[in-house]
Amino acid sequence: MTGRAFDRPSYGLAAELDELLGDPASGSGPFSFARIVEHEERGELPPGAVEQLREWGFARFLVPEAFGGGLRNLEQLFLITRVLARRNLTVSVMFGSALLGVNPVWLWGDEEQRARVAEGMLGGDLACFAVSEPDHGSDLGTNEAVAVPDGDDYLLSGEKWPVGNATRGRFLTVYANVQGVGSSLLLLDKSRLDESTWTNHPFVRTVGLRGHDLSGIVFQGTRVPRGSLLGRPGGGLPGILQVLQITRTAIGALSMGTMDSVLRIALRHARERVLYGREIYHIPVIRRHLVRSHLDLLVAECTAVPVTRSLSVAPSRLSLWSSVVKYLVPTLGEEVVAEAGRVLGARSYLREGVADGAFQKLQRDHAIASIFEGTTHVNLHSIASQLPAVARVADRPAREGNTVLRALFDWSEEAPVWEPSGRALRLTNASEDEITRGWEPAVARARLIAERELPTAEAVALSRVLDELSTRRTAFYAVIATGELDAGTAEAQDVAVEHCFHHAAASCLYTWLYSFEEERTTPLGTAWVILALQRVLSRLQPGVELDESLLPRLESLMLSCLDGPDHFSLDAVKAACRAG
Repeated sequence: MTGRAFDRPSYGLAAELDELLGDPASGSGPFSFARIVEHEERGELPPGAVEQLREWGFARFLVPEAFGGGLRNLEQLFLITRVLARRNLTVSVMFGSALLGVNPVWLWGDEEQRARVAEGMLGGDLACFAVSEPDHGSDLGTNEAVAVPDGDDYLLSGEKWPVGNATRGRFLTVYANVQGVGSSLLLLDKSRLDESTWTNHPFVRTVGLRGHDLSGIVFQGTRVPRGSLLGRPGGGLPGILQVLQITRTAIGALSMGTMDSVLRIALRHARERVLYGREIYHIPVIRRHLVRSHLDLLVAECTAVPVTRSLSVAPSRLSLWSSVVKYLVPTLGEEVVAEAGRVLGARSYLREGVADGAFQKLQRDHAIASIFEGTTHVNLHSIASQLPAVARVADRPAREGNTVLRALFDWSEEAPVWEPSGRALRLTNASEDEITRGWEPAVARARLIAERELPTAEAVALSRVLDELSTRRTAFYAVIATGELDAGTAEAQDVAVEHCFHHAAASCLYTWLYSFEEERTTPLGTAWVILALQRVLSRLQPGVELDESLLPRLESLMLSCLDGPDHFSLDAVKAACRAG
């Protein structure tokens, strides 16, 4: 990943890390597929992997600049996490679990708490978010961990399981029922606790992420200072829901890194495997699997990156937008993994051979993406519960829509620096959804551009797909606005899914309008968005086909990325447009 197209510090940082970690398909370093798979078979992290990242300074980007770290915004962290996840999801999740554990401190901690945690994280310590309990899962309304006042302290008792980094982590944000105030968040520092009053569970054996610390912790009258409270006493549940908005968005990076790797593995196999006298890439169904996967990755990027920027631009929108990303991007990731498996055929079942068996590890590891930080069903429920308010104003442009959309989708500029504040996050969107509400003005602008700037064939293809999406979109939101939607029903889940694809279509269009203003008249500059919109429409209306006249342009890019330094990404699309 060169960073040559979106020429910004965050892209340069990601390119630097990419170069440092090397090509995972070759070499013998700790981030080569051969080493990763070798140690994964034993349930271990590759020796030297975590140390190499710490030496580079990955932990700096878990600590905001305001507290002495290097984290400028969530987009920056997303980009470097995508680089890491392209190689090893286990290590990526380790740092992701740490981020989840410390975000409550950045949002609500006092000066002493923030300084202590920042110093520890920058020194190599880990953290965890101790919320789940064995008998309750995602039922956060039930919380059996209890903190009882005792002088100037609390005595904490209860069990949290399963928890990422519960054993390796020094800092714990614990969800506990504080007697007298209700469920709250507590910051614990293991180095300050009486070791005789708490124990860790052994690591849980999992299908994927082997070597990750997924364990638990049991408190038995553990003495905790009253100053450990984070945020408002009794505000634990709202606090959890707000914190998850950030990490739900960041999880998209895990899926996008996985999508890049499995597509690369499958495409390379399709170019090297010869059957019936030619490369299997030329078998129509194989080509279709790969092209669709490439488009799914671009759609995922158009959807996820702007939401990472919204933490700095419009954080109150994250209650809805983070759930859209958390549903859509891992779902697309699962489909890309499945498509790659179909290309590999029998070799997808072997734990050796192609890419040193890395495909199977990526497949196993990515299965967690739809589960943690709220399952698919939990996120669709969250979306469905907010849709009626959104639908009632879906055709009314937001008051500052153009300003917000440009800040989200013009990637020529860095996202603003994140200034952590728990007050900036909300539990509902309150109908403020510029991405949904900006569709009609964006379509009008796109039609004008098509008439004035694009070749006739492209102009017709773009207008047609926009017309079809607009017709479906108008009818979809009109039904929701005039009816009742019970978020707990299966029907509501289906409605929420369709909303996610309308959100994705709008995101693709805005990305083209705001980030490809100089490139849209080049051969690939508009072809990619037409194909991406057709791909989204095909999810809503089976039978929609991709425009064959435009596919060779996308395929040429896809093949050029196979052995080059670029990810399969919009950065590569933009660079190809500029190269002519």
